[in-house]
Amino acid sequence: MDSQKVDAFIMANGKYFHDYQISAVREFLLAADDSKWPMIQALQFKDPTITLIISIIGGSLGIDRFFLGDMGLGVIKLITCGGAGIWTIVDWFLVMGVARDRNMQKLQTML
Repeated sequence: MDSQKVDAFIMANGKYFHDYQISAVREFLLAADDSKWPMIQALQFKDPTITLIISIIGGSLGIDRFFLGDMGLGVIKLITCGGAGIWTIVDWFLVMGVARDRNMQKLQTML
């Protein structure tokens, strides 16, 4: 794939990945076929900042976990009221990393 397209993709979508993953993303994209480029551009990534806002507002109801696709954890969090609030507070520190990890997994499965 063309390095200019890859660099533009990273500049536009770099916030969706951990800093240490950016070089791996670049290598994956450079090694990918040009036929996959339209599918890669069409990927919808979870915004870590939006995930944190959802966690702060509705974390005790498990909405943040539902948003990330963790249906089982979302149901348990809903039933326990966020683990009596403790799990909710812990998730405030974890959900941004989980969102970035899920974005990386989504990109890897596409490639």
